[in-house]
Amino acid sequence: METVSYTVLKKLAKQITETKKRIAVIGDCATQQFSTALRGESLRRGYPLNVYDADYDQMEAQLLDPDSEVYAFEPDYILLFASLEKLKKRFYDTVPAERTGFAAREMERFSGLWQTIAANCKAKILMFDFPDAEDHVFGSYALRTPASFGFQVRKLNLLFSETIAASYPNVYPIALGNIQTALGKAAFFEDRTWYLAKMAVCTDTLPVVAARVMDTVTALAGQVKKCVIVDLDNTLWGGVIGDDGIDGIQLGELGDGPAFAALQQWLLELKRRGILLAVCSKNNDDTAREPFEKHPEMILRLDDFAMFVANWENKAENIRNIQKTLNIGMDSLVFLDDNPFERNLVREMLPDVTVPELPEDPAAVPAYLDSLHLFEAVSFSEEDAARTTQYQAEASRTAAQAKFGSYSDYLAALEMKAEIKPFDSFHYPRIAQLTQRSNQFNLRTVRYSESDIASVANDPAYLTRYMTLTDKFGEHGLISVVICKKQDDETLFVDTWLMSCRVLRRGVEECLFDAIVKMAADAGYKYLAAEYLPTAKNKMVEHFYDTMGMTPQGEGKYILECTKYQNHSYFITIL
Repeated sequence: METVSYTVLKKLAKQITETKKRIAVIGDCATQQFSTALRGESLRRGYPLNVYDADYDQMEAQLLDPDSEVYAFEPDYILLFASLEKLKKRFYDTVPAERTGFAAREMERFSGLWQTIAANCKAKILMFDFPDAEDHVFGSYALRTPASFGFQVRKLNLLFSETIAASYPNVYPIALGNIQTALGKAAFFEDRTWYLAKMAVCTDTLPVVAARVMDTVTALAGQVKKCVIVDLDNTLWGGVIGDDGIDGIQLGELGDGPAFAALQQWLLELKRRGILLAVCSKNNDDTAREPFEKHPEMILRLDDFAMFVANWENKAENIRNIQKTLNIGMDSLVFLDDNPFERNLVREMLPDVTVPELPEDPAAVPAYLDSLHLFEAVSFSEEDAARTTQYQAEASRTAAQAKFGSYSDYLAALEMKAEIKPFDSFHYPRIAQLTQRSNQFNLRTVRYSESDIASVANDPAYLTRYMTLTDKFGEHGLISVVICKKQDDETLFVDTWLMSCRVLRRGVEECLFDAIVKMAADAGYKYLAAEYLPTAKNKMVEHFYDTMGMTPQGEGKYILECTKYQNHSYFITIL
């Protein structure tokens, strides 16, 4: 989504009537105009926020006081805006003999604030890094001496990244420094604006900063892109494979080849991060596959794609089939095609699909796609790298199903094996990620960070289960998460139940529900209570608890007497 002016965002900010979440903005600089931009951008994203703007330079005063206005606001997010100029003043106020330890002391300061926030509320913490800086006291020698301000800023940013990666899963960084690099310091910061208004960012740059914050907020809310669908001719390579042949297409060092190679490398890195790749090309299938199999300078290979569709059908229909097979939302898809006709067709027929307006110059495409910030990440786990393999295996399962006379025979032949266990620290990242990404099979759609999951796992008021699944075609990985909370002495409440849609209708739901009822009964609970909270995306589970045998209580609430429950039958072996 392209950014708009601050004036536009200011008008939008006044139109907010209902909000999704609460965010408190606290800085050691003036943040009023930024908060206005954030309100406007949140409405523009379809995720309006209630924004509380703390007074100027109130970080410690607000955060160290458990009775402060910030904590009374009960925010879902707290955004810390520590300015480079205040950092510089603290550095100059430090006696020269102690400046080499400046970054470490600042890191301790911020860590203390994070710990205080965690002790006083459950808000997720967002914080900007520091833009690159130099006071030109040392010139280029600043890169070498810890006595320079520039050296300490770089060290602080490194410590910031290392510290949150190691110890603070509830802190989400926002790369303010990248914005300054992209725009240039002259467009990012004005000395006069700082001296007169104590604003750490130019007014014209506020929309960009607000957009980066909303990238993280919406990603935490589960609004993420999961799959890139790509055309081939003049998109992944220069030329037309059917006309030019494998020796005539542009890749590697030939013509615009380096630009196409750069795009392929970017897509490969997305795949390694866990974003699915798929091909949608108007081509003969064998012709389309040839470069992936034979061209020595192809970076992407056939096994990098979860689906490969090359035919002469309507591209919008082919994308519908890809979406249906992968079983992810249309709004999770990004479609890349050099042809304006195909882009417009998909926009008109599939309006939820993101279709970037690619530049005509191939050399401009990688930077343009970078600028769109389509793939914000708030978590990463080892299972992400295996996601393509899991979806490829799913295609094999679908093909195998056609060979059986009945669906039951097919399920029995899959040789499914499951593990159902309480949460453990090894799986915290994947569990948190699944809560952030799952939208369709999600009964209450509560999002959790890694630190939230850790707290739940160690709280005796909660009982938890995760489920993994394998079959003869391969591993599905961790596919379901259940969090139950004590409601009273007799009743256990299903606070969260979500599941990957690719394993539905294989007996997994029944298997896990049986395990949940047993877990409740073994813990001494007579009743299991549950609730369905409707969203725009989870209608598929509207009657799920009815099908599991629970008794409706009205308004989406359900109850089950554990001792009267009858287990389901399924073709899954629990390990």
